[in-house]
Amino acid sequence: MAERRYSEAEVAAIFERAAEAQQAVRRQLPAGTGMTLADLRVIGNEVGIPAELVDQAARSIERHGQDATRTLLGLPLGVGTTVELSRRLTDDEWERLVVDLRETFDARGSLRSDGSLKQWTNGNLQALLEPTATGHRLRLKTMMGSSRGLMIMGLSVLGVSASVVIASVVTGNVAGALAETGSMMIAGAALFTAGAARLPTWAKLRRRQMEGVAARLALATESPEVKALAPGEPEELPGG
Repeated sequence: MAERRYSEAEVAAIFERAAEAQQAVRRQLPAGTGMTLADLRVIGNEVGIPAELVDQAARSIERHGQDATRTLLGLPLGVGTTVELSRRLTDDEWERLVVDLRETFDARGSLRSDGSLKQWTNGNLQALLEPTATGHRLRLKTMMGSSRGLMIMGLSVLGVSASVVIASVVTGNVAGALAETGSMMIAGAALFTAGAARLPTWAKLRRRQMEGVAARLALATESPEVKALAPGEPEELPGG
């Protein structure tokens, strides 16, 4: 039998009912209580998602560390994230991670190893692989250095201008001081704005890129580490 095809009206009705069902699930969730992994498995089963995939996704979420965003006057100057891995990466997995970093950030970068510590860097963008008691920790971080310089320069110019105006209060020549420092204030504000304007968009992009790298790595390391066979070593078959 040919698979049934739905009309436009039926398609709209189907998605409307699906949306209503989704809202019903949200209303059943008490505010602030969240859901257990068992609850998530039940919902996944209802929509056809295997329990093992739900477990895998939950573990990948748990491994994300605290956000390491650095701010200046509330603006995100630096972005960072951390991934806790349950086992150590092999050399091949580290190399694949480097490939992912290069493709994600469109940068070749440079590699460095110091004992068990490994890093990939491209300017202010850093990926640091550190050993832990149970596996590895990956730290991803970066900072918009050019914006930071412009913003600090702008604040410095505004600070000097403000000092001149404050000093003029003592001499009683506020109008003259404002006339002399007016252009400096405009320049300072322009420098600060030039540095601050692109920060939100930049930070959002970098955060999304880092979260993507972290999620892919967490999922890739869910499988047990595969031991490479030495030349001539027979492969161990299941059951001995």
